[in-house]
Amino acid sequence: MDEAGSCASGGGFRPGVDSLDEPPNSRIFLVISKYTPESVLRERFSPFGEIQDIWVVRDKHTKESKGIAFVKFARSSQACRAMEEMHGQCLSPNDTKPIKVFIAQSRSSGSHRDVEDEELTRIFVMIPKSYTEEDLREKFKVYGDIEYCSIIKNKVTGESKGLGYVRYLKPSQAAQAIENCDRSFRAILAEPKNKASESSEQDYYSNMRQETLGHEPRVNMFPFVGEQQSEFSSFDKNDNRGQEAISKRLSVVSRVPFTEEQLFSIFDIVPGLEYCEVQRDPYSNYGHGVVQYFNVASAIYAKYKLHGFQYPPGNRIGVSFIDDGSNATDLLRKMATQMVAAQLASMVWNNPSQQQFLQFGGNSGSQLPQIQTDVILPSCKKKAPPETPVKERLFIVFNPHPLPLDVLEDIFCRFGNLIEVYLVSGKNVGYAKYADRISANDAITTLHGKILNGVRLKVMLADSPREESNKRQRTY
Repeated sequence: MDEAGSCASGGGFRPGVDSLDEPPNSRIFLVISKYTPESVLRERFSPFGEIQDIWVVRDKHTKESKGIAFVKFARSSQACRAMEEMHGQCLSPNDTKPIKVFIAQSRSSGSHRDVEDEELTRIFVMIPKSYTEEDLREKFKVYGDIEYCSIIKNKVTGESKGLGYVRYLKPSQAAQAIENCDRSFRAILAEPKNKASESSEQDYYSNMRQETLGHEPRVNMFPFVGEQQSEFSSFDKNDNRGQEAISKRLSVVSRVPFTEEQLFSIFDIVPGLEYCEVQRDPYSNYGHGVVQYFNVASAIYAKYKLHGFQYPPGNRIGVSFIDDGSNATDLLRKMATQMVAAQLASMVWNNPSQQQFLQFGGNSGSQLPQIQTDVILPSCKKKAPPETPVKERLFIVFNPHPLPLDVLEDIFCRFGNLIEVYLVSGKNVGYAKYADRISANDAITTLHGKILNGVRLKVMLADSPREESNKRQRTY
């Protein structure tokens, strides 16, 4: 740097360089007269709280003030209140030019812009799923005037995800809420809306799926063949499941801050990722995030596979479950069912000779295939006759392996007018033929990107037979 800072006399605690932004937003940036002494700054700003240090930026050659200063407070709320009350004020009767006061940008941010009110007035909280917006407002109105409250809900079911936002009128009110509310809320500053709009939450993450790097390693969601004993022996040695809540939501902590794109790319390695959110902790420069999966099996596997994962190299991330009040016994039962379904499907795919036995449950041909999914499926409908003209074909991609044919038929016939569904030999893809375009579109809307029996589906319109005749093998 080409400037030096100096501390006003008076002793007291002086933070080191690594502690300048702890807690975040506890430093203010001042534009002042070049002739303003440090003693005046301390006198005028000390009523707002404990001052840990004052820096006046000086020219390194002449040692003259550049008319810029920083004041470090012990708490974020103190810095915010100082900004609110002192911005535009004159420090002394002889001053003709009012000072400017802003919250200083974090030294690690790589940006020199001022922190805007949008970044300081909206907080993100974890709440019981039973909370209404009125309950949320009632809990947090004691800290200041609230502009609005909102609860993040599942767009399909309308149920609360146990996450919410509270927007205050003043930054100091938001800081007071973070500092003084019950720690169970895990209140932290929310990312600005222009980074991740609440109203386009799912579109935002869907777009990121397309933008993540193509060379990322793929992880099998259920790698229990040959790996089951080692995976769960370490699981039992390192952790006590009886003392830890198990849920579909995970808390992620890192010594190095991360972006939502980075968090998403890490945890999307495990199939079933539904939602992720990065938040800033006002008490440290650590990275904090929340990750939620569609099913508990994915969450458990992600927790024990990615806890301690180094990203970036040399920095280990910590992953733990967030207690959302779910019944752990019921969740584990569902997880076991999904594991068995996935292993059976894998066994059938690897050994087609067993498919007929498993498909019809031995000698009993009346047993329907079992479907494990969070997707709300319509009831079964009759297939269209084989000679019916094809109005629409769908292309299906399976990850990590195809589903058995009887399961596929049971799933895709529920939308009506299904003529045929079949797999491409040796590949993780298949096709479905429909006699009605509306039925085909309903199948895409309901099934695309969803997980059924531990397998993620991508369902889209297929190319016309003429376009693909030279590209794909004939199916069996």
